[in-house]
Amino acid sequence: MQFLNGVTLLLVYQLVGEITVRLLGLPIPGPVLGMVMLFITLMIRGRTPESVDQASSALLSHLSLLFVPAGVGMMAHFGRIADEWLPITLALLLSTVITMVATALIMQVTTRWFTKPLAENGKHDE
Repeated sequence: MQFLNGVTLLLVYQLVGEITVRLLGLPIPGPVLGMVMLFITLMIRGRTPESVDQASSALLSHLSLLFVPAGVGMMAHFGRIADEWLPITLALLLSTVITMVATALIMQVTTRWFTKPLAENGKHDE
């Protein structure tokens, strides 16, 4: 029952995100907005409910199954992929490098944000 409650909660947040995006005409996917809303809710609560923890763990343990449709799509369109391998490869490589650089920069900025208060707190204790 906990699993069903957790999946239901995850799907409700996805639905709320989808409705919000469609009503406001936002240029982001609804599930992404729903995930952000769920993250904010969990941050405010300060803990993850057991049902969400069980559901997310179960979904993550079967994550490889979610790649089956993508693999089937690649096989169905193999001819087109073979014809356009160079632009696809360049796009994948460039997007990977950009993502890694952006992640590193964001990590540096957030690390500075979180270590400053800790360093200041340490100075006041002495």
